Amino acid sequence: MLENNQYATAAASKEASIIQTNKVLKNTYILLSLSLGFAAVCAFIFRNAPMINPWLFLGGFIGLSFLAQALCRSVWGIAAVFAFTGFVGFALGPILNMFMSSGQGTAIVMNALGGTAVIFLALSGYALVSRRDFSFLRGFIFAGAIVLLAAVVMSLIFDISGFQLAISCAFMVFASALILYQTGEIIHGGETNYILATITLFASIYNLFIALLHIFSALSGDD
Repeated sequence: MLENNQYATAAASKEASIIQTNKVLKNTYILLSLSLGFAAVCAFIFRNAPMINPWLFLGGFIGLSFLAQALCRSVWGIAAVFAFTGFVGFALGPILNMFMSSGQGTAIVMNALGGTAVIFLALSGYALVSRRDFSFLRGFIFAGAIVLLAAVVMSLIFDISGFQLAISCAFMVFASALILYQTGEIIHGGETNYILATITLFASIYNLFIALLHIFSALSGDD
């Protein structure tokens, strides 16, 4: 009888865990889709705005993402997510407009968009189907974030030939690892807050898109 009760308790606990995981996944992808759509609308609306100062963008990107994380357990967290993604869209609009006004710009943007979608869906799909634990990437992601932040600051101060392309390649690897890690964390219960998961995945998609944009631009000779 005791063994049966323990088995029933374990089964109920497992079922509750699965329901919670599915709920977090569902809410994350819904909010992520809405955030991406909102960023796209903002990018279109502000496409003719002047380019934002890189230092201002870096401060806003980091500051608003931290704000969303700080408010992640309240309803204001959702508002902070849209403030963050709207700001990214506002900054991205003039960049896309500049690319698309150049010779091969439209093709470059479309290739970057397509590449971002394929990589994100492939990595997310692999993590969901394989259900592997990607927690081993935690150290790489932590170290990579520090190194890449330092590299971005250096690129804003020093004009080094080929450095931007190297950073873009590094960001592509970093963003891909972060997508695998974050999706794995949701699946295995390491991340139970869909606002935090959305911020992480949105930032990964943005960095992946910008990285591919620069890489395709460099390969086309349009950079």
